[in-house]
Amino acid sequence: MKKFALVLGASGSIGSAVCRELASNGWSLYMHYNHQTNRMQGLIKELMNEFPKQEFMMIHADLTDEFAATTITQSVFSLDAIVVASGQALYKLVEDTSIEDMNALWKVHVQTPIQLIGLLSPKLRQHEVSYITMIGSIWGEAGGAGETLYSTVKGAIHAFVKAYAQEASYNGIRVNAVAPGLIDTKMNGHLNDDEMSSLVSEIPLERAGKPEEVAYLVAFLQSGKADYITGQILRINGGWYI
Repeated sequence: MKKFALVLGASGSIGSAVCRELASNGWSLYMHYNHQTNRMQGLIKELMNEFPKQEFMMIHADLTDEFAATTITQSVFSLDAIVVASGQALYKLVEDTSIEDMNALWKVHVQTPIQLIGLLSPKLRQHEVSYITMIGSIWGEAGGAGETLYSTVKGAIHAFVKAYAQEASYNGIRVNAVAPGLIDTKMNGHLNDDEMSSLVSEIPLERAGKPEEVAYLVAFLQSGKADYITGQILRINGGWYI
């Protein structure tokens, strides 16, 4: 039987890397996006050509919309796994952060994904083993000046994973988070060369990570080879935060 995963934020650098890696491991995918329609269409075409026996479906939804979780749920049928790779950055001091900024971050990172997990959990429970993997952040553990609200919502994701893993364990649902450090994505495009070099100099492995490396860890958690792991925040940061 085919196995299906829903990937939130499939159009992002990490989300698209996750889609490619899961597809290479035999997963059929529901691929959620909000912006970058052309990129999503190209990714769908690429995966359909490479893996013709699997299914790949696009789902459009704005996670700041109050009906987003319901909209996505209506497009999902069989489901074995959820990967929450959706997100948006916010580089502001707390005193410069508006209520609108706070609401958007909370909905995109925390509220809508958790609401969606609640709506889709009956589908996950139909399987002996199923998976929820959320993309957290180094800042959810260490905190980052100038990214206080972003750090806050990532910390909330980590807290949710630890609690929900216990709540869902009796239903065979493994719940984990992957917490990347500095990854070479468009989200870090605001950094100039000197700022990037300064950050890299703090990392023991002396480089930024690749989106594919995050995807490898997500795929491992859903491979059947990591089924004794649940409720964990797995760091992937080159030794930057230990």
